Amino acid sequence: MYRLCVLFISLFLIVGSSYKADASEISGASLINDLQKGGYILYVRHGDATVGEDQQNFSLADCSTQRNLSALGREQAEKYGNAIRKLNISVLFPVEASPLCRTIQTAQTAFGTQNVKVNTLWLNIYKLSQTQNTESVNSTLQAFANEVEQTPPAGSNRLIVAHSFPSGVGLGELASMETVIIKPLGDHKGYQVVGTLKLEDVLQLAGMR
Repeated sequence: MYRLCVLFISLFLIVGSSYKADASEISGASLINDLQKGGYILYVRHGDATVGEDQQNFSLADCSTQRNLSALGREQAEKYGNAIRKLNISVLFPVEASPLCRTIQTAQTAFGTQNVKVNTLWLNIYKLSQTQNTESVNSTLQAFANEVEQTPPAGSNRLIVAHSFPSGVGLGELASMETVIIKPLGDHKGYQVVGTLKLEDVLQLAGMR
C-alpha cells in the first residue's frame, strides 16, 4: 500500500498537476504574513534575458556563449531583492541559482554575490524544453519533487533562481521574475503550490509601485 501511495504521488508530480493558484485567489497580505514566518520555497525565474543567445554547445564558464540578462533584467532583479527585504521575508542564505549566467546574474543582483551558490540540479529544468524523452523528463521532475518536498530551517524560506518549465509540465511556464511559492510536505509526501506572484505583484505588495 505504501509503494502504491508513493507511486501515486510521483505520478501526480510528474504530470505537473499540483494545484497552481493565482495570486488573486489568495489574500496578498495573508500570503506575505505566511512567508514572513518561513517554511516555504520560493522558486523564481530569472530576469529578462534578451542579450545574446544560447549556442548549441554553450559553455557554463563563458557567458558570451549564452543568453544573458538585459538592462531590464538587471533592473527587475534589483527591484525584486529590494522588495523581498522591504517585505521582511526571511531568505535562507546562500540562495541557489542554476549555473547559467543569467540565473547567477539575477541572484547576485538581487541578493549580493556573496549570498549566492550554484546548484547544477536546476540546469535540468532548462533542459526540459530541449528533450522529448519521457524517461528523462520524468526523472528530472522526480528529482525536482525530491528537492522541494524538503522543509527549510525554521523561520526561513529557501529561494531558488532558475528557469521556466515547458507549458503543461511541472510548474508550467513562468514570466521573468515570476515566483512560485511552494509548501514542502516532507520526505516522500510531495509539495503543494500555494500561489504565484509576478514581479508586479511583489512590488505592489511592497508598496514599490
